[in-house]
Amino acid sequence: MPSKTPIIAWARSPVAPIGSVLARLSPHELGRPLLRSLLQQSGVPAHAVDAVVIGNALGAGGNPARMLALAAGLSDGCAAHTIDTQCCSGLDAVAMAVGLLQSGQAEVVIAGGVEAWSRAPIRQTRPLVPGELPQRYERPPFAPDPERDPDMLQSAADYALAQRFSRRQQEEYALLSHSRALTAKAQLSREIVPVAGLSADAYPRALQAQRAARMPSVARAGSQTASPDDIAAHALSPLTISARADGAALLLLATPEACARWNLQPRALWLASASAGGAPETPLLAAIAAAQLALERGSHVLGRPYQSPLTARELSAIELHDAFAVQGLAFCAAMGLAPGQINSAGGGLARGHPIGASGAIALVRCLAQLQTQACSTPHGSALGLAAIAGAGGIGAATLVQSVPAAPLNSIG
Repeated sequence: MPSKTPIIAWARSPVAPIGSVLARLSPHELGRPLLRSLLQQSGVPAHAVDAVVIGNALGAGGNPARMLALAAGLSDGCAAHTIDTQCCSGLDAVAMAVGLLQSGQAEVVIAGGVEAWSRAPIRQTRPLVPGELPQRYERPPFAPDPERDPDMLQSAADYALAQRFSRRQQEEYALLSHSRALTAKAQLSREIVPVAGLSADAYPRALQAQRAARMPSVARAGSQTASPDDIAAHALSPLTISARADGAALLLLATPEACARWNLQPRALWLASASAGGAPETPLLAAIAAAQLALERGSHVLGRPYQSPLTARELSAIELHDAFAVQGLAFCAAMGLAPGQINSAGGGLARGHPIGASGAIALVRCLAQLQTQACSTPHGSALGLAAIAGAGGIGAATLVQSVPAAPLNSIG
């Protein structure tokens, strides 16, 4: 059974829409201030970091983790792993970091996600025959069968109609996200490391429901049987879709032995992670499967009896990166939650979606929220979950626990 893993520090960048404040930064330039902040927060010397694990979806090759490690001044001997599971990359990078620590391959690891979408390479396929021109494309296939690989906006719109999530419901959900992000701006500043002069998320907006209702539809269900009015009533508007963005988030994790060696006080514990697959036709649902699996695994780590598994309602913080409002609504319905019980300071709809970093940003949000709440919970400890869904029908989730000031021998 996996043991609990100490989380020593975390930080994230502000998130900004593509083409704006962060647009000139490459992935390693975006992540470097965060990595240096983690070292400063923890007191860990640069030479003590054994590995950097970075999720990145749009870099199109290379090894952004190695670039980041070197740019931040880590030793030449530091291992570097870049993984791409699209939107799930940031959370999967943290799970891989835990694997390195628990298997004895490392004692101190920095992990998370970095996405400079504004600097993403232009994608083209090579010609198959002489004289043929390269073909540009926006995204690769996520399922080998084209029938099972729909456009993600189309898939979300089809699901909204099928499950009767109206445009009005979606917009109410999105408006709550923006409102919460604006209200929590001062709180959010404590987890954000300023980058390129930006110290707060750039996208949250003050909007009224009347204005949202006047926005054009971006995607409508392709139903052949529903009426045009019914299709319009369940369409997706710009407000209900997470904007393309640049951003990054990193965590510093260590073994208990490294905590003792470097006099590190854990601020939280990793309990469980899950990566789960689902139907590629409805990728937005994969976060549900991953969250449920992470709760099941967390129950075992916490020693919960089989008859009394951990449930979402017992968590003090739940952060879902909601690429679509309908995804958030579906997640809440499946987990037995009200929309107000997740994303307490706004979610991906308010921040934007820096693909490979979004899951790690959700985890930093979760950890920051737990730290704020820990002092008011019994024994100073609380549980939190971060979850995300990715293209192709994959999901990722991570369960964490805040800790009070405690001796290192209590970690295990």
